Amino acid sequence: MAIEFIGIAATQETSESGAGTPTASRDGISTQTEAGHAHGPVVQPGYLRDIARAHEESGFDRVLVAHSSASPDGFTVADQILTHTDRLGVLLAHRPGFVAPTLAARSFATLDAFHPGRIALHVITGGDDADQARDGDFTDKPTRYRRTDDFLDVVRKEWTSAEPFDHEGEFYRVQGGFSAVRPATPVPVYFGGASEDAVRVGGKHADVYAFWGEPLAGIAERIREVRAAAAPHGRDPRFSVSLRPVPAATEAEAWQRAAEILRLTKDRVSEARATFNLDHGQQRGSQRLLAYAAQGDVHDKRLWTAIAKTTGAAGNSTALVGSYEQVAESLLDYVALGVSTLLIRGFSPLADARDYGTLIDLVRAGTQRIADPVALEDPVVPA
Repeated sequence: MAIEFIGIAATQETSESGAGTPTASRDGISTQTEAGHAHGPVVQPGYLRDIARAHEESGFDRVLVAHSSASPDGFTVADQILTHTDRLGVLLAHRPGFVAPTLAARSFATLDAFHPGRIALHVITGGDDADQARDGDFTDKPTRYRRTDDFLDVVRKEWTSAEPFDHEGEFYRVQGGFSAVRPATPVPVYFGGASEDAVRVGGKHADVYAFWGEPLAGIAERIREVRAAAAPHGRDPRFSVSLRPVPAATEAEAWQRAAEILRLTKDRVSEARATFNLDHGQQRGSQRLLAYAAQGDVHDKRLWTAIAKTTGAAGNSTALVGSYEQVAESLLDYVALGVSTLLIRGFSPLADARDYGTLIDLVRAGTQRIADPVALEDPVVPA
């Protein structure tokens, strides 16, 4: 089974100590790390190159370029990453509704033309009304998902139509649409969201459906839901899980680091909430993570929910804590459920990107042993 590993890119350096100001983002606190402090300008070209190359050297397949109403332009950031690496791909987050779908499709196709096969689209419909409003969008979530559905219909036509096309949808009308630049191979579409509307639209369009790091039983439930939504459209999506590994040489050392991350996060989240009036209660994915966190700090073998509880489940906020071998074992448990993409990012972005090469090697070696689904209580991990 081929496993895809995705990290996360950043244009600004952060660390787990020092002084700084919280950075607003789609994750609520920082696209880099809840526990970290930002240093220097928001856009640091040298740092972006360093973190991209660190991911490539560690064996990652892609890095996510995240999106928020305050983020630097993602297309520019993606092009910089692709230009300064040799094989690393980019998963570029994009919110439908602010750029015409024909133009967005050509922008992705142009990146693909310069860097064939290395760009993918991550559809972020938008679960935070306040962040949408910062860019002038005051629609409600059900409307946004209907708009995303219409948007992706046009994007697919722009990517694939060899002849001019017309489109008459609820939100977009196109006459004689045509693109001179089209991807030689399909640009993969990743999709996230936990609401019924998200599953309905994602089931229709997603090549890869992305989940936050829930316990194994929750991920199994969500896979069944998405497959059921995708089946009427003749689609068979792959699945991604996003997690925050905290590995160390020993389990005890890993938990010591986790305790320090939690301490720093508690300090930082209070400052961020006061600055940005953060509230993720309307997001179904956050509600699910908080419900699990209320049941206990540790689920399955080592899924740690304390950061999710502290931040209000602001995005990808559940961690796996243990030795390298133990964390790899837990990642393989998700693979055994049918997950083929693992989005892993740490709390010290650059250092963790370099360190995660060990995890990637262990998981890829372990997947070679998985010919059929294994029992969750008895996963097979390389020594």
